[in-house]
Amino acid sequence: MNKKVAFYTLGCKLNFSETSTIARSFEGEGFDRVDFSEKADIYVINTCSVTENADKRFKTIVKQAQKSNSDAFVAAVGCYAQLKPEQLAAVDGVDLVLGATEKFKITDYLNDLTKNDRGEVHSCEIEDADFYVGSYAIGDRTRAFLKVQDGCDYKCTYCTIPLARGISRSDTLQNVLQNATEIAAKNIKEIVLTGVNIGDYGKGEFGNKKHEHTFLDLVKALDEIEGIHRLRISSIEPNLLKNETIDFVSKSNSFVPHFHIPLQSGSDAILKLMRRRYLSNLYVDRVSQIRRAMPHACIGVDVIVGFPGETDEHFLETYHFLNELDISYLHVFTYSERDNTLAAEMEDVVPKNIRNKRSKMLRGLSVKKRRAFYESQIGSVRTVLFEGENKSGYIHGFTENYVKVKAPWNPELINQLHKVELTRIDEDGLVRFKFVPEKVLA
Repeated sequence: MNKKVAFYTLGCKLNFSETSTIARSFEGEGFDRVDFSEKADIYVINTCSVTENADKRFKTIVKQAQKSNSDAFVAAVGCYAQLKPEQLAAVDGVDLVLGATEKFKITDYLNDLTKNDRGEVHSCEIEDADFYVGSYAIGDRTRAFLKVQDGCDYKCTYCTIPLARGISRSDTLQNVLQNATEIAAKNIKEIVLTGVNIGDYGKGEFGNKKHEHTFLDLVKALDEIEGIHRLRISSIEPNLLKNETIDFVSKSNSFVPHFHIPLQSGSDAILKLMRRRYLSNLYVDRVSQIRRAMPHACIGVDVIVGFPGETDEHFLETYHFLNELDISYLHVFTYSERDNTLAAEMEDVVPKNIRNKRSKMLRGLSVKKRRAFYESQIGSVRTVLFEGENKSGYIHGFTENYVKVKAPWNPELINQLHKVELTRIDEDGLVRFKFVPEKVLA
């Protein structure tokens, strides 16, 4: 019988795309993939270090694996494995820890699956992570996460990603297009572009610093791929989101009117402490440019609260800035100290209870913003891509501009695109609709 392997992914879409690539390498070696809740011979945990919670959850996930099979071999890969390999290796039940350059070669380390008294570490100096491994993840039948870029050359004072993933580097355009074509052949309707800093695409193909292609070149080339109905840009820095890209998306065949743009703070003083590469006026300009080109676009925002030095005045500046900005929702992060970052050494630390209070205020604002955006879409005709999960008797889907809709469960709708008219907002905040008299589009 083939040995069984199970995977657990913490963190971002990029991690999910890389887990899928690692999983395919196991399948190529004759392993059978099973769900993480099932009994397996090997459990692979792809870690994240962006928030404090991701660190803490690791031990819980290891215990979950041991509960399913106490004799199973447990391996840790990913960002936390690069940053704190010895710490992970010391967790009871962990047998192998692989750093940034080793994670894609995991099957080379599995000749002997005997349990170890302490985890074996194979990590590298992050400077050695100067090569690129392409990935894509097929999480369900409707969408795929396609990795186009890795690493980051920015030096934001709160962030460990450059320490965990190395320099900014990109896939070749040819390889991205080949992966996109493979995804299209699987009847997947939507591709989400992922990376650490995807607007930096084109830099460092295979570790060099030649700019072979720009992000705009990538977007234009992907728009020509047949069989992909939707392309979505997951997250892009405001200083790298150029007018040309916004204008192209507004007229493109496949790119949807949805942008997720990290802000982090609406206070210029805090942006400078964070060493972000823009100030608030540039952010306003990006939002205005999108609204001019695509009035119905969905715009999501990342924001961090409780950064060292953030006074009540700074926070209120951020709150009012976001309240007045024509955006659609927020992803709110409560600042947490990360080792080996400049921010962790800064003075004027904000007490955790105040961080939590500010976070709660912005999450409330996000609910208000999303509601207002959904209300602005009532009466409009949109295209919905329906998802595959039955949630309490309902099927859900997203419009091209990221309005979440619901309807009574109907398996025939799964992975189908339908024209609908948005009619009302339900008690749970999701949108109801009626079908526009037209056959399935695809």
